[in-house]
Amino acid sequence: MRPATFDPSTLRTYLRQHRIADLPSLKRALGTSTDLTVFRKLKPLHPLTSYTHRGRFYTLAEIARFDDLGLWSHESVWFSRQGTLLATVEDLVRRSPAGYYARELAGLLHAEVQEPLRHLAEKQRLSRAEIDGQFLYTSVESGHRRQQTLARRSVHAIPGIAHAQDLQIPPEELKAAILLFYATLDEQQRRLYAGLESLRAGHGGDRLIAGFLHMDPHTVSRGRQQLLDRDILAGRTRRTGGGRPAQEKKRRK
Repeated sequence: MRPATFDPSTLRTYLRQHRIADLPSLKRALGTSTDLTVFRKLKPLHPLTSYTHRGRFYTLAEIARFDDLGLWSHESVWFSRQGTLLATVEDLVRRSPAGYYARELAGLLHAEVQEPLRHLAEKQRLSRAEIDGQFLYTSVESGHRRQQTLARRSVHAIPGIAHAQDLQIPPEELKAAILLFYATLDEQQRRLYAGLESLRAGHGGDRLIAGFLHMDPHTVSRGRQQLLDRDILAGRTRRTGGGRPAQEKKRRK
């Protein structure tokens, strides 16, 4: 009796219809109970394996629509142009202009990254430096590592973006843009903007924002309290009667 033959195009058609599939689904589509048969027929198709869900799912490169980071997902299953989670983590850190913290990468990749980062650091494929009590992972190339670390320290000095995952413009340009915007505001708007950023910054925010915007910490505190109390003067900078008292104009005798 001749052994059964299986056509790889069956798997291609199935994946095109369903976009992703696990091994049991592919075995049913092919009509076999043997894992090895599926693997042999998948090989000529050059399948991609998910880096989430323990690598259980498969797709084809012609199906995936990768974003700028080289990532693509379907039904919460994630794939990477780099293939494995380890290779993806290494590629993202090396390409990043300001490095990554572990929690940033975990949010970006929708996967636990502590083990891959530990492995890459131990094998000296990535470098790491402690900043504000957290490990920042950077390139091992000295020049690029220095640029990433400096960029991250600059980011931490700018209110509101201390946890930015990726910078599209240099930190110096972003800082200049914020200060330019701040200069266009009137007195109350400046106070309220400073108070809002202080609330976002959390503990110590008044002093942090005051230093960044070159203003009195008490003014920041006042703006923060105005927002919390909803004590805002619409269309006015000061309350009626505020400012210097009016003085009678002296006339020459």
